[in-house]
Amino acid sequence: MALLATTLLAACSKVPDGILSEKKMQGVLMDMLLAEAMVNVDYNTYKSDTMKLALYESVFRKHDITQAVYDSSLVWYGRNLDIYMEVYNRVLADLNKRINNLGDVQADAAPVSNRDSVDIWPRRSYLVLSPTSVFNGVTFDIRPETNYSSGSSFVLGVRVWGLNNKMAYKPEVRLSADQGDTTLTVNSKITKDGYHETILKTIPTKKVKRVFGYIRMDNMDTTYYKVYIDSLSLMKYNYGKELAELPKDSIK
Repeated sequence: MALLATTLLAACSKVPDGILSEKKMQGVLMDMLLAEAMVNVDYNTYKSDTMKLALYESVFRKHDITQAVYDSSLVWYGRNLDIYMEVYNRVLADLNKRINNLGDVQADAAPVSNRDSVDIWPRRSYLVLSPTSVFNGVTFDIRPETNYSSGSSFVLGVRVWGLNNKMAYKPEVRLSADQGDTTLTVNSKITKDGYHETILKTIPTKKVKRVFGYIRMDNMDTTYYKVYIDSLSLMKYNYGKELAELPKDSIK
């Protein structure tokens, strides 16, 4: 009977042999996120790759796995994003309870301003993209206490360096606005070094309840790289404010 139960459980598993189970992956991801938060908070201690590697190796030892198994699991979960997001959401639910003192926590939405333009970016203004990162990007979800004015425009600006033509993947940007029964979205891809703006203009007759999106880079490319992003800003402009007409993938 025990053998039958084990066989049935294995048959129902969505994860193949040699790949970390969802429960195991959840535990490893939790500790890897905490490790990355420690690196961000104590940059001087972990500024060398040797110190960072030692920190990540301690996570592998704790869970009795090798980096090769972890890397293979990341690739598999990256190709099965529905399962990965289930695991990642469970990690975030747990992590949000204790991450406040460890890393980059999204600030509450700033009070709504009557000024024509205001920067509402809620996180730190720099970011490093690397295939060793768990998510390899940043998400944001801004929900103001008072809705943003009807027809507001939003400009997500970043400065990027470290890209090259040999890279299989490039940083992707998504900027969305929730206007009740309508959600508007702009997607763009950063193809070369320089300054990049993603512009989203909302419907003039509806207020904006929420602004959300991400900056991310597919980390299935196992070639080592580091892409640096700084000068991050998310400007909100009131309706009628003139914006420069820029293409979606504008570098200047």
